Amino acid sequence: MNGLTELFVEAGTLMIAGMVFVFAFLGLLVVFINQVLAKLAVAYPDPVATPKPVRAKSPKAPSGLSPSVVAAISSAVNSYRQKHNQN
Repeated sequence: MNGLTELFVEAGTLMIAGMVFVFAFLGLLVVFINQVLAKLAVAYPDPVATPKPVRAKSPKAPSGLSPSVVAAISSAVNSYRQKHNQN
């Protein structure tokens, strides 16, 4: 039983040491990356977006179809239905 206790203590010590090592490594990695990015941000700043010039609104054409086009389409649809409705 004494040997088993020593193994558990050693396992716990190794686990804690590993967790501390990983935490320290990741912390240093974050600090290093932030410092490198800060230096790169000074050397290569983001471009400033320029606003697009506002154009004067021109009068638009009517959004609907002309009545003659609507009549032609309706006539074509009716003709198609009459020819193909012989079921």
